[in-house]
Amino acid sequence: MKLVIKRIHTHFYRYSVAFFFILVWPVLYFLSRRKSRYKYINQFRRLIIYLSTTISGIWFRIRYETPVDWKRTYIICGNHTSNLDVSSISMAAKNNFCFIGKEELLDNLVLGFFFRTIDITVNRDSRMSSFRAFKSAAEKLKEGVSVVIFPEATIPEEYPPKLHPFKNGAFRLAIELKVPILPVTSIDTWKILWDTGKEHGSRPGICDIFVHKPIETAHLTLDDADNLRDEVYDVIKHKLETA
Repeated sequence: MKLVIKRIHTHFYRYSVAFFFILVWPVLYFLSRRKSRYKYINQFRRLIIYLSTTISGIWFRIRYETPVDWKRTYIICGNHTSNLDVSSISMAAKNNFCFIGKEELLDNLVLGFFFRTIDITVNRDSRMSSFRAFKSAAEKLKEGVSVVIFPEATIPEEYPPKLHPFKNGAFRLAIELKVPILPVTSIDTWKILWDTGKEHGSRPGICDIFVHKPIETAHLTLDDADNLRDEVYDVIKHKLETA
């Protein structure tokens, strides 16, 4: 019975996301044609997230290790255990940003719109697709748009989830462009909604998110990419273990 209630909650949350998206879609479509689309589309993305999570009884408690200078551009790296991780980072980031995500998300009613307008898709099985995705990411970073990358590349299949090894792409890109890494730890979003909620459902509750201090890369070379990757991994892992 408990699982049935959690699955009903998942459907309610999904339909609320779709409802609020459709409600503002005409405005989003208009904004997607403007040069300043990142700022306004992200504002509406936050609005949809706020309305759909609030009505579903889901809240984000976001803490910052240090004040973040949102005038700067970052590569934002977070652990990934839940679809709510996208929502939490969207609420935590206060500048223009975009996500890199798998191309299958283009088939999603809501996420598909954002990936066709401001976000970046990638076929993780194709090296050429990965190359094009990171080339697009580099272009956006040069334009002052922060890029959100989940370096695990996928949501872990284990439940409860464990932190998987990080891929190198985000860290090599950060060093090449001298862009700081902003680590973000989603501490317990999986307890509210693991992955898509298909197996375990979801429930109302508070998601704790911790934004770490930026890690500078201006002094690093590509030979330091592995060390940078390991440093970000250890920062997030330590927070998960001690929260």
